[in-house]
Amino acid sequence: MGETTEVIKSFIRAVGRIGAVPNLLAVLCKTTGMRFAAVARVTAESWIACAVADDVHFGVLPGGRLDVNTTLCIESRRARSPVVIEQASTDPRYCDHPAPRMYKIESFVSVPIILPNGRYFGNLCALDPNPAPVSEPRVVSMFTRFADIIALQLESELLRQQEHAALLDERASSELREQFIAILGHDLRNPLQAVQASGELLERRLTDPVLRNIASRIKVSVRRMSGLINDVLDLARGRLGDGIGIEVEDVESIEASLSSVVIELQDARPERTIVSRFDVERTVRCDIGRIQQLASNLLANALTHGAPSSPVEFAVRTDDTDLILEVWNQGDPIPPGNLEKIFEPYWRQSSPDSRQGLGLGLFICSQIVKAHGGRMSVTSTLEAGTRFTVRLPLPRRAA
Repeated sequence: MGETTEVIKSFIRAVGRIGAVPNLLAVLCKTTGMRFAAVARVTAESWIACAVADDVHFGVLPGGRLDVNTTLCIESRRARSPVVIEQASTDPRYCDHPAPRMYKIESFVSVPIILPNGRYFGNLCALDPNPAPVSEPRVVSMFTRFADIIALQLESELLRQQEHAALLDERASSELREQFIAILGHDLRNPLQAVQASGELLERRLTDPVLRNIASRIKVSVRRMSGLINDVLDLARGRLGDGIGIEVEDVESIEASLSSVVIELQDARPERTIVSRFDVERTVRCDIGRIQQLASNLLANALTHGAPSSPVEFAVRTDDTDLILEVWNQGDPIPPGNLEKIFEPYWRQSSPDSRQGLGLGLFICSQIVKAHGGRMSVTSTLEAGTRFTVRLPLPRRAA
């Protein structure tokens, strides 16, 4: 398959940015007496001029194409070595070649341009309708040295073009990320807020119990949809943006904030038992909203996958350096091969309730911990149960 038009244009631009190329072509023509010289991109399918010096009115301009099989450059490409002809009509190797007769040339030189990385780019070539003494070693050496100079500069230009294209792609991706996050954060939330307000209004004004129940279900569904949007928004920030943002502050009583999370989950799952322990006797600097989200996700995960007959334990304490949160549950252990996957987005452990969410909860937990400069680990065995441990660094105490 041939190269695309954009790729070919990039090659022509790259050669055009090498300021020495016009002078090199002029020197070749003046030294050899040949009146046409070119730098050409040569592949198995095409010959394309990238830079041209034409005093014989050959009619080929930059971007011009020739059938590669009717050129002598294809012979140089196949052999990866120079092709030098002083008089084609009497040369035993090339007198029957179609190129000299088709283009009415007698003298011809073509030297491969091989980039420093070993990639074959094309050829530095020159030709003339008249014979010329071009087989002398000094002439062939000059062509070869000029081809090496062009190859060295060309690789630098092509690399610069790739870096520029990568920069443009990154800018475009960044704009797309911002648009995606804006849609999640604004365009999808606004209609939900309207539905939420309508559900609350209907619940207050309706007297029919059946209709009030429907309005209540609308509110629950909106809250769940809003939670899903928040999860996807956090995913976008964590994977596509600069990570989940946090707003840290000094929290005097983290126990009160986390106790409310426990109460909320306990109310939602009255058939389950959550045992909580707090031993925090110092100010904690954190984003308390995100820490509540972290605790809620971990506890919800434990309630979903833990044994129904066993309580879920939630412990929060501090030591000299860290705030430590631990969530434990008994139940089927996480297979050892999955322990490294559980913090990846969309990962779900097999269970009847695991299809309710998007599988983003533990990933979001890991991003919240990362944003706080902390670390998160998990152990899981049949005997000891499953334990998630979060350690968030605390500021040093004043001396």
